Amino acid sequence: MPMPVARCRAAAAPLVACLVLGALAGCGEQAPTAPPRPSLAEFRGQTMGTTYTVKVVTPQPLPDGERSALADAVAAALDAVDRRMSTYKPDSELSRFNRHASTEPFTVSREVLEVFTRAREVSVASHGAFDVTVGPLVDAWGFGPAKRSSPPDAAEITALLPRVGYGKIALDPERLAVAKARPDVEADFSGIAKGYGADVAGRALEARGVRNYMVAVSGDIRARGHNADGQPWQIAIERPDASPQQGQYLVPLADRGISTSGDYRNYFERDGRRYSHEIDPATGHPITHRLASVSVVAAESTLADAWATALLVLGPDKGYRIAEEAGLAAFFIVRDADGTFRTRSTPAFAALGGRPL
Repeated sequence: MPMPVARCRAAAAPLVACLVLGALAGCGEQAPTAPPRPSLAEFRGQTMGTTYTVKVVTPQPLPDGERSALADAVAAALDAVDRRMSTYKPDSELSRFNRHASTEPFTVSREVLEVFTRAREVSVASHGAFDVTVGPLVDAWGFGPAKRSSPPDAAEITALLPRVGYGKIALDPERLAVAKARPDVEADFSGIAKGYGADVAGRALEARGVRNYMVAVSGDIRARGHNADGQPWQIAIERPDASPQQGQYLVPLADRGISTSGDYRNYFERDGRRYSHEIDPATGHPITHRLASVSVVAAESTLADAWATALLVLGPDKGYRIAEEAGLAAFFIVRDADGTFRTRSTPAFAALGGRPL
């Protein structure tokens, strides 16, 4: 309950009384002093083959030492994710699992098991559209560590498909282990690790008392609390194919994660045809529908990342239907035949209260 404000009475009051009261609360009628504007600190870095940005809001400016400590904590958290889950680092935990040519259980860290578990949840709910075992197909199409000069032929795709299927990896939480159904199964976390990284970076900030922040690892974002204006963080969803980059839609975000997957950044063209980096696990081929991008808001950036990948694979119609059935907050941007775009939001996304840009 606010304390009452003491004011001086009329001139009949002794001057000394006015001075005393004035020292406590101001003598006479004065405009209330506006609270100081919160301070915003920002730092950036590189991780997982991309860049990250962190914004932290505090009541007072951070001393240099404290700011450096926060930056170091975030960098260390993201580096740990990369060291465990990169398919580009031969000594990473995931790379060693992929080389484990056996069906015997392979011991993993709690962090890697957590990502396998979250991935399995989305795989089941999306009917296999999200699948970490798609790694061999990603490599075959030239989107993995080993680059290629030409797309794979039908025989190579046919030979790889039996190695793909999220059910080919069994999880054993009690033993902190995972096991392959066949020795040549591999995993690729590229559709979930950056979202997980944003969550982990957020936890590192929270462990140091930060309550208002935004972490963006490429297109995967985690936000908590409010921005320097005291409002939810304002996140712009990118307009596909725009050069220079432009925003399509503005989303208020607090205590949630958002992730966007699209077909317009990572692709190659051959003989007039565009090949997206998003591979459909069911066919072994890049997606060919007209869904240009999909953004998902979820309680965790990890889940938002995986679901955005799954819905992009599913396409504008089936993806929307599954998102609506699952109660997901999802925003679809569809590329029409004439090159224009149309958007579609699930009810849960519309309820967030965003607006077009």
